[in-house]
Amino acid sequence: MQERAVQTFERTLGDYFRERLVHCAEALAPRPEEDTLWYVGSVLARLGDSRQLFSYDEGQLSLRPLALLYKDAHEASADHERCLILRQLGDQALFVGALFPERYARKGFRQDYFVGMGGGAYDYLADNAHSHRHVFADLADRFAAFLDLVARACIRKAGSSVDDVLTLYQHWRATGDEQLGEQLRALGIALDDDRKLH
Repeated sequence: MQERAVQTFERTLGDYFRERLVHCAEALAPRPEEDTLWYVGSVLARLGDSRQLFSYDEGQLSLRPLALLYKDAHEASADHERCLILRQLGDQALFVGALFPERYARKGFRQDYFVGMGGGAYDYLADNAHSHRHVFADLADRFAAFLDLVARACIRKAGSSVDDVLTLYQHWRATGDEQLGEQLRALGIALDDDRKLH
């Protein structure tokens, strides 16, 4: 009896996110460029590591607000430095705007805030970055669509605990957030959209 060779491979977190993005991007028209999906997958993998997302500020680990990153970019003395800061701003707006919308909505930040900040940062990079200008142009032109794409690609699959599902449903009823609704639908929950009647 022959032993079957077991093929092993390593898949990075970036590869995982890119596969999810490619799968979810099939619903978008026009479909994003492969380079853009690759870039967004890399952003998710990088910022998924809290050491890359958070920084020390005045002795505390915190997430630098987008408005302060914009101020830093505006005050940068060199164009290269400005581009680095705006790339951080765009990437961070995409990451937190897609994955934590309900947290920011409670603080009064709606999707248009992330679209304005992130889309504006990528728009500047589309004209001034040394590389990937076409990627930044794609992200700037369709930032809201990419927020939705990232949220869809990162939806947790079935198997969530009942408490998680109930919390998600309560947040959806309170906010009407469509991304939360999509997460619930992905879990197989039919929504009757009567949240305003109660």
